[in-house]
Amino acid sequence: MKRSGPLFTLLGGLLLALLMLSLNATTGTSTTPSAGGEKPATKVSPSPASDPTKTTAPPSPSPSPPGNADYAGRTDDDSSAVAVSLRDGRAIAYFCDGRDQESWLKGDVKADGTMRLTSRQGGVLNGELKGSRISGTVDMGQQEYGFTADKALKPSGLYRATESVRGAEIDGGWIVLPDGQQVGIVKRNGTPSAAPRIDPETGAVTVDGQQLTARPVQP
Repeated sequence: MKRSGPLFTLLGGLLLALLMLSLNATTGTSTTPSAGGEKPATKVSPSPASDPTKTTAPPSPSPSPPGNADYAGRTDDDSSAVAVSLRDGRAIAYFCDGRDQESWLKGDVKADGTMRLTSRQGGVLNGELKGSRISGTVDMGQQEYGFTADKALKPSGLYRATESVRGAEIDGGWIVLPDGQQVGIVKRNGTPSAAPRIDPETGAVTVDGQQLTARPVQP
């Protein structure tokens, strides 16, 4: 009868073990480490799938400069002529009164059609292309001229001839207006005078007895 003490102790241990197993089954945890001493794997939630309906908008294309074309017209006071040639975002212009005042101007043309052209002598042309017409001003220092130049079709446009004739350096500029009129100046060693007419179909012109060729001007 004295052996009943150890028996009760054994039964108590079995009951405690059964109680622990029951608790583990209920809570879903384990008190026993996995093989190799590794911790149980942690469940990782998958990242949400990207929304196929959402797309990235492509970058907007850069605005293009105005198309290549030539323009010719007169100043608002009808005293002078202005011609502008546009090519690939660049422009060259010629202001001429047909007597002794002229200016060659160059610069860029913005995508919105505005331009600011300058000459080596300080002249400035500010213009804007709208539709088939350029309008603006030419500042010659002593005076500012408003002008309008319409799109010109060949043979209208801007021409220039440079040559050495009888020891003189010839530099001539011509504006052929859409109505056929011509305004130009020829400089002989820098001295200006009214230019003779050119053949607008071929550009041929005779200066001081020598035939030259006036060619279309582009920037």
